[in-house]
Amino acid sequence: QVQLVQSGGGLVQAGASLKLSCAASGTTFSVMAWFRQAPGKEREFLARISWTGTMQDTADSVKGRFTISSDVTNTYLQMSSLKPEDTAVYYCAAGNKWTIDVAGYPYWGQGTQVTVSS
Repeated sequence: QVQLVQSGGGLVQAGASLKLSCAASGTTFSVMAWFRQAPGKEREFLARISWTGTMQDTADSVKGRFTISSDVTNTYLQMSSLKPEDTAVYYCAAGNKWTIDVAGYPYWGQGTQVTVSS
């Protein structure tokens, strides 16, 4: 059974840092990614990384502040200099296509709320 279990998140003040984790089990995937969804908005791509870690990229909207990384069993999203507009539900996703499209990821974590206060 494929599972993506997220941890981390919470309420922080603007300027703070936060690290999200995603533990994958059940199979291996070619690509792991992070997305977020704010109320009333579409799910937004943030970052992706290949299973080997040799390929990765980050959305321009968060580049320089968010960093994706991974080890054998976990994928991480390190977030720094957080802003109130970063408030959203954050999701990890897994698939086998090098894509930034939501539809390209068949497996999703449960989501975790990140709230940044001003």
